Amino acid sequence: MSYETTIGLETHVQLATASKAFCADRNEFGAEPNRHVSEVSLGYPGTLPFLNERQVEFAIKLGLALGCRINRRSTFDRKNYFYADLPKGYQITQDDRPICVGGALPIRTDAATVRHVRLHHIHLEEDAGKSVHAPDESFSRVDLNRAGTPLLEVVTEPDLCSAEEVDAFMSGMRQLVRWLDISDGNMEEGSLRCDVNVSVRPRGQAAYGTRCEIKNMNSMRYARRAIAYEVDRQIALLEAGGEVQQQTRQFDPQSGTTSALRDKENAHDYRYFPDPDLPPVVVTEGYVSRLREDVGILPWEAYDQLTALGLDAEDAALIGEEKDRYLTFLRYAEHSPAVPELAKLWVNRVLPFAQGRELQLAPEQFVRLQELIADGKVSAANAASRLLTDLLEEPGDPVQRAEQLGLIQNTDTNYLREIARSVIADNPGKVTAYQKGKKGLLGFFMGQVMRKSGGSAEPTETQTLLRDMLEEKA
Repeated sequence: MSYETTIGLETHVQLATASKAFCADRNEFGAEPNRHVSEVSLGYPGTLPFLNERQVEFAIKLGLALGCRINRRSTFDRKNYFYADLPKGYQITQDDRPICVGGALPIRTDAATVRHVRLHHIHLEEDAGKSVHAPDESFSRVDLNRAGTPLLEVVTEPDLCSAEEVDAFMSGMRQLVRWLDISDGNMEEGSLRCDVNVSVRPRGQAAYGTRCEIKNMNSMRYARRAIAYEVDRQIALLEAGGEVQQQTRQFDPQSGTTSALRDKENAHDYRYFPDPDLPPVVVTEGYVSRLREDVGILPWEAYDQLTALGLDAEDAALIGEEKDRYLTFLRYAEHSPAVPELAKLWVNRVLPFAQGRELQLAPEQFVRLQELIADGKVSAANAASRLLTDLLEEPGDPVQRAEQLGLIQNTDTNYLREIARSVIADNPGKVTAYQKGKKGLLGFFMGQVMRKSGGSAEPTETQTLLRDMLEEKA
């Protein structure tokens, strides 16, 4: 029997606010355990939460980017459960009326295919702390620095059907939150992670299969392995005549398997009720409109703009990966006589150089560099490997620098003919072999001319001259 896979995601985005969601504790990764805590984040009796306005701003920006409907009035609820790393015994979240509803994220699994993964909603909430399980200790430690960190949970519809699509979705979400500057999106630090809901069903069956949730995937490599294992596990159960039990499961990277943590809770198990300490979040149309202006162009729109300028799919994806990178490239492209060729230089030379460094070479200097290539005065290879590299380290006039480096190509026909004649005269045996059919020897003659000219001979004209002179001698 043939089966199809259905996947829904609950993506958690830690927001890059200065303080936590409902108190003034610092929101910072990497501190010593239990340093960024207070009476509020520790859940002391009698303490009261207060809302972080930046969390609301970031949520609305993400919602606008994804085409969500922004609820002008949203409310907070308490999600009640007991974990050692949840000091209050409940999580402040949004259940009944989340801040963003609907929307979709466009994803690409290849250059030609775009799919829109529908979203159910986005809601505001706070993170729990972190339990640390050291293999050489018989107990667990609890670090509450993360408790109260502002989160957005992005809940998709069950629109995904493969690990590759999950990878594309998470990569797109990471790019978007960085583009909007609302999160660093670092999966290795837990700033972006997802719970993966996986089910299988016989192909053609209308009803979804029973889903299992794999918790806290913060590595796409692990997520792909976990999904592959879980799909195979569920199919094997059904093929053997068994039933899939709705469960929350965990992934073990060492064995590559998932295992049950607990039976899957439903909403009523969490005993949601309105948080009595937090009033509704009410936003005005004017406030939302101002944030809409701040959002600006989006990553997939930038990609389309770059391909419209003539860039191939790979170059457009690399240059459009980050907003600052894209905007900087556009500033240079406005002056460029050949934008696709500029993109190649950008991808192969500028981006590796610019990691952590500011680009000092002016757009006008880039134009002169490209003109040297287009006019045949400097070979494309020398321009990329030597001239541009030198200019990036120490900006200056490309023509003068090319002359200093001896890269200006000589197109004087008389000069080139004399060198070619000398090379032919010095290698009679090679000439005879060429005339007897070993045409590959033309490369040898080219190399000799380049050596004698100090690399200044213009390749195209030199090759034509050599071919004509060798044929004449025949």
